[in-house]
Amino acid sequence: MPRKAAEIIEEARSASELIDARIDELGDWRGQTLARVRALIHEALPDVEETWKWRGTPVWEHNGILCTGESYKQAVKLTFAHGAALPDPKKLFNASLEGNTRRAIDIHEGAMPDATAFKALMRAAARHNAEKKKR
Repeated sequence: MPRKAAEIIEEARSASELIDARIDELGDWRGQTLARVRALIHEALPDVEETWKWRGTPVWEHNGILCTGESYKQAVKLTFAHGAALPDPKKLFNASLEGNTRRAIDIHEGAMPDATAFKALMRAAARHNAEKKKR
């Protein structure tokens, strides 16, 4: 039986181990979706940093936060910290569209964003963070 992510936090494990535990803990389509998205993130940005924030949220960073990966009953939500500033020609963003800064992708059971477009979006987020850091 998978251990709860909270149990592992107490053992001060790495963020990657905590994300592994969250995927195992979910144990359903949400865990599979989170694992697939995580793999795409690493394909797009091999040097991405995984962190664990806000009492149990997987976060991917590259010169700052790129996106978070939250799991809800009906969706896995990927919230991009600066999504409103990113090009999204394939219209992957489908949630949190009204804000001035963030944008999100809600992934529902049986759906996955286009892998090529998603990786391009991740790279755009990393470029945005690098440019922002230079300023």
